[in-house]
Amino acid sequence: MIDISVSGLTKSFDLEKKILDGLTFQVESGERVGLLGKNGAGKTTLFRILTGEIDYDAGEVVLAPDRRVGLISQIPVYPAGYTVEDVLRSAFVRMQRMADEMEQLSEQMSRGDESEETLRRYGELSARFEGLGGYDTDTAVNKVANGLSISRELRARLFDTLSGGEKTRVNLGRLILEDTDILLLDEPTNHLDLHATEWLEEYLATFKGSVLVISHDRYFLDRTVNRVIEVLDGKAEFYSGNYSFYAVEKERRYLERMRQYEKEQAKIEQLERAAQQLRTWAYSGMDKTFRRAVSMERRIERMRTMDKPTRERALSAQFASREFLGDEVFELRHVSKSFGGRTLFSDLDLKAEGGERIALIGDNGTGKTTLIKLLMDEEYPDEGKIRFGPSVRTAYLPQIVEFEVPERNLVDTMLYAKRNVTPQSARDRLAMFHFRGEDVFKSVKVLSGGEQSRLRLCMLMDEEVNFLILDEPTNHLDIASREWIEEAVEAFDGTLLFVSHDRYFINRFATRIWELEGGKITDYRMGFARYRQIKEEQQKTEIKLETERPVKETTVTGKPQRSDRNQRSARRQLTICEREIAAQEELLGALEAQLAAAGADYEKYSALYGEKTLAEQKLDALMQRWEALAEEAGE
Repeated sequence: MIDISVSGLTKSFDLEKKILDGLTFQVESGERVGLLGKNGAGKTTLFRILTGEIDYDAGEVVLAPDRRVGLISQIPVYPAGYTVEDVLRSAFVRMQRMADEMEQLSEQMSRGDESEETLRRYGELSARFEGLGGYDTDTAVNKVANGLSISRELRARLFDTLSGGEKTRVNLGRLILEDTDILLLDEPTNHLDLHATEWLEEYLATFKGSVLVISHDRYFLDRTVNRVIEVLDGKAEFYSGNYSFYAVEKERRYLERMRQYEKEQAKIEQLERAAQQLRTWAYSGMDKTFRRAVSMERRIERMRTMDKPTRERALSAQFASREFLGDEVFELRHVSKSFGGRTLFSDLDLKAEGGERIALIGDNGTGKTTLIKLLMDEEYPDEGKIRFGPSVRTAYLPQIVEFEVPERNLVDTMLYAKRNVTPQSARDRLAMFHFRGEDVFKSVKVLSGGEQSRLRLCMLMDEEVNFLILDEPTNHLDIASREWIEEAVEAFDGTLLFVSHDRYFINRFATRIWELEGGKITDYRMGFARYRQIKEEQQKTEIKLETERPVKETTVTGKPQRSDRNQRSARRQLTICEREIAAQEELLGALEAQLAAAGADYEKYSALYGEKTLAEQKLDALMQRWEALAEEAGE
């Protein structure tokens, strides 16, 4: 079944350029598709068209009937006074309508209405309500809120008072609770920490509907999508794999097109020489050769079918590194910091040495950016001291880039910031960072967030530094811009301290991990892959200890006991879950028999093995649900 069908889609916002120019693609039911392309390629415009927010100029857009579409790119306006809890629970509007009708029918039956129609309707609504999890909404809300790091404190706050990132996170939670059939996700990981991003990946792995996601998070794309559509010059290019497959295949296609182009050019050059020779003979009196020359030149024009393949040029600039003398870059001694009565961290003792590349990681709100501001003297510790080595020269790229006079154009911004810089040298420097032609006369305030980061990086790299601090350097950047920054950082031979949720970036650069959690920093002197391995081993150990811990009968005072209604609902769902487990075990048995019979047919065996893997994952999920329901039902 096709969930999304787009054919010949055209859209322009001015008469000169079509942002979408004949875009055509399909998304099958249950597919996970990554939508890639440079910033400004038209990806978000496509999402707005799919949801009906804006119209298109030509083409056809068809969504499967009765399929519910959820979009996370824009944040809806909720009624005044709505808390985060209200927003999350607005996902259950459909269930609430069903509950209201069931209550109305229940009242009718209590007054003696025992008609067949009333009983049939009540039974039908009750079964649908239970199937949708209507009796278990509290558990669903808590699960999603915990997964996305939406704390109890945040759930009590007014939605209108939240930051943009917090609103996006809450709206993502509401969208997941809404149980949509088609998910459209526009940069969902931009405002998520590592914990929440990994939770979202696990959720998408079990989501039964279709997913179309715009993302520049390469690690996220590798773990969530099985097909890539790249929007290029308003049209679609298709890749049947995840991001890693796309990156290799895109390069292979470029090289193949370049070989074809060079072969065509060599043939054209050969024919042009022959045509020129024929014309020379024609001028010497051989009239028949003139017609042959004209015919050959027409043939040459027909052969000119290919434009020369192009690709984004990498940044050509490097940091002007300054030699570092000594071992110690900086040291924290008993450093503590609080805000509004809340302690972010206390009694930190850490030392960074020359040449290290340190990733500072932790959940949102733990104090990572505050620690960096302490190092930059933008904030001051409540207790303790920070000491730098005598030859340290620091450069800082903040998460939110600001300029002193945003009305200035790019050239003037460079001239005012740098001494001994001429207009021509400023333009040359900007060109290295892909600001060329008339772009250099734009005012800074009209640049996108990614372009402003690139401009700030351009200014930083002109300074002689040996200690570089980056706060979320890849946020809001497209993949090409992320790769530019990575190449610049790769060439930097000084000390690096960075905050990032981009696992690809962390894995590439970190030689040491500082994990900020619970007001303390745990120091892991290793790369990200080894750190992840240790964390997974710790988690398995904790789960094992939890399951082996003997259960003690305790009396809980001061808390209401679980209501009989919730227990009855859990028992009903437990029965349903047991039937689903039995059916899934039967399916697995059938698949195993088919696998045994298909041993000589590689393609059939591979397909069946994939089905068996998915069936095993579903059975594991059902068993986990059974355990949770059994506990809730008091069994």
